[in-house]
Amino acid sequence: MNTTDKKATRQGYGDALMDMAHNEKIVVLSADLTESTKTHMFEKKYPKRFFQCGIAEQNMVGMAVGLALSGKIPFVSTFAAFVPSRVLDQVRVSVCYSNANVKFGSTHAGITVGGDGATHQAMEDIAAMRSLPNMTVVVPCDYEETKKAVKQAVIIKGPVYLRLGRSKLPQITGRTTPFHIGKAEIFRKGDDVTIIACGVMVHEALKAAEKLDEEGIEAEVINNHTIKPIDEEKIIKSAKKTGAIVTAEEHQKHGGLGSAVAEVIVKHRPVPMEFVAVNDTFGESGEPDELMEKYKITSKDIVRAAKKVIKRK
Repeated sequence: MNTTDKKATRQGYGDALMDMAHNEKIVVLSADLTESTKTHMFEKKYPKRFFQCGIAEQNMVGMAVGLALSGKIPFVSTFAAFVPSRVLDQVRVSVCYSNANVKFGSTHAGITVGGDGATHQAMEDIAAMRSLPNMTVVVPCDYEETKKAVKQAVIIKGPVYLRLGRSKLPQITGRTTPFHIGKAEIFRKGDDVTIIACGVMVHEALKAAEKLDEEGIEAEVINNHTIKPIDEEKIIKSAKKTGAIVTAEEHQKHGGLGSAVAEVIVKHRPVPMEFVAVNDTFGESGEPDELMEKYKITSKDIVRAAKKVIKRK
């Protein structure tokens, strides 16, 4: 794990699109946010395959559906505060009902958007997108994993939602680290408690596991990058081994990763669970680290949740 070399997942998105640009079926759409979504590089080099839609996200999704049904692989690029929230009707009916091959690169998700404030801190997008039939939902944990997710999204037939961030994150994975959409990865083995995380919270989970280890508690850390379809087999197997689960996400506690894991656990292997997530509230402007501290989604909060859930075994 390289904690010094930090890159944003949104940068991984832009770089992956450039890596895949040899596929002439790939087209990119933006809603006046090319610099922010890191799609400006594609726009500059491949202007004939780039569509600047302006601040008209609903129209952008409609255009993407038309392109997809014409054989293209469109990547819709904007903030997670706008897709899905501003375009849920179009995503539901035009994209998912048609099972159109549209990919969504939604950046600036979660509270780590920081200074952009509550209106731009999308923390309910996982809940919205994973509830839609045919939609795949992926939350990469770092730059390299984002690049792999984008490249695999090209291969998948049907809609894919990539939840990406603004802030630079430590490099947890490398180019050779296994990654397959729909398959979670165990980043650390343990027998006492399972910590299941996605996105920025994977790094926090690993830090929490190190702190717990100092106290003689062995935590298993699972990078559950794919919220849908979720890796039931790996979750159930870990639950059987540890008998306790903590989920950690940069999202509302309702409807996100925690809810998805709970749906698996309650059906197949009921064990005590604790949820580290934003607790039914909006955020505010501030530095990402300060906001994570205030809204209790740090490694310290994961440690507390782990100790609490172990007592409930």
